[in-house]
Amino acid sequence: MASRKKTMITVKDLTKTFTLHLREGIKLPVLESLSLTVRQGECVVLAGPSGIGKSSLLRCIYANYLPQTGSVKIRHDDKLVDLTNAAPATVLAIRRTTMGYVSQFLRVVPRVATIDLVMEPLLALGGEPDAARERAADLLSRLRIPERLWTVPPATFSGGEQQRVNIARSFAVDYPILLLDEPTAALDAENRQTVVSLINETRDAGAAIVGIFHDEEVREAVGTSEFDLTNHLSNAA
Repeated sequence: MASRKKTMITVKDLTKTFTLHLREGIKLPVLESLSLTVRQGECVVLAGPSGIGKSSLLRCIYANYLPQTGSVKIRHDDKLVDLTNAAPATVLAIRRTTMGYVSQFLRVVPRVATIDLVMEPLLALGGEPDAARERAADLLSRLRIPERLWTVPPATFSGGEQQRVNIARSFAVDYPILLLDEPTAALDAENRQTVVSLINETRDAGAAIVGIFHDEEVREAVGTSEFDLTNHLSNAA
């Protein structure tokens, strides 16, 4: 009998409201009473119109945003840890070893070579430099970043090239949990298909994935289920 897939992410009764302090304290509700569960080997596609709160939900899961109510539990060291009240050191440990995040923009230290940026998460986990460089080179090659650019900082790269470096850096570590915010938005068809392959390989290896994909073909290619925020918010905007 096959073993039951473990729950990796569980969001329960989450509410997130922004307060606009420069606009007389106007409160802007974004997420309300939202619950979501993601297990190993699942890729949950977040759906709903622009502005409904998809990226805000990812940032709550990653603990960039602190919700007003509810819990966000992440399986770390085989225990479910509530990030809404976790110590900062615990949050950083989870981001380093358990949960990766591909944002829409590359945010890195300037003047660092591209291959070093991709290697860095592996080295931070104590990986051997030669093995880390080999992994980084493989990802950069798959994502069609020319080898002549590997020693160049990506600040002058095109938007699509920067996004591919961003993806390579995030996929360098085999994270058990991966959050994807429009990873294919700036990519051409060939590179988009490469990213789809990377996502499916990661999912099939057992990772739990939550992603935002505006491209319908990508959603259908990677998703195992869809979570429409308009159907899960009691007062959706």
